[in-house]
Amino acid sequence: GDVRLWIPATRRYVYPDVMVIQEKPIYQGKNTTTVTNPTIIVEVLSKSTAGYDKTDKFRFYRSIPTFQEYILIDQNGYHLEHYSKTGEKQWRFTEYDSEQDVISLASVEFQFTLSELYEQVDFSEIEDTEPEA
Repeated sequence: GDVRLWIPATRRYVYPDVMVIQEKPIYQGKNTTTVTNPTIIVEVLSKSTAGYDKTDKFRFYRSIPTFQEYILIDQNGYHLEHYSKTGEKQWRFTEYDSEQDVISLASVEFQFTLSELYEQVDFSEIEDTEPEA
């Protein structure tokens, strides 16, 4: 099953697409399916969730003391938004939109290019549902 995230400050459970936890997971309750201490959270954006993921959900995540980086991945093209915590209530925003762009994570030693991230994605199969101008 999926591992969910408990956000104590907002008293809600959410299911991020990907979480990275440094050290040992801290579980909520007695089960091992709900964690409370992610360092990095990744969300793959869809038209129906993009607004929520970029606003309220990000605000909820920022209440987690261990949370350091937020990555939002566009599923329809080469585009990634990276937020990294630089201080108390301070976040740096970096946007990537070129296949050659290198994303370097701050909280763990890891970097990748957008072309590596999207390696198996065939954008020609994506339907264009945007209205024409």
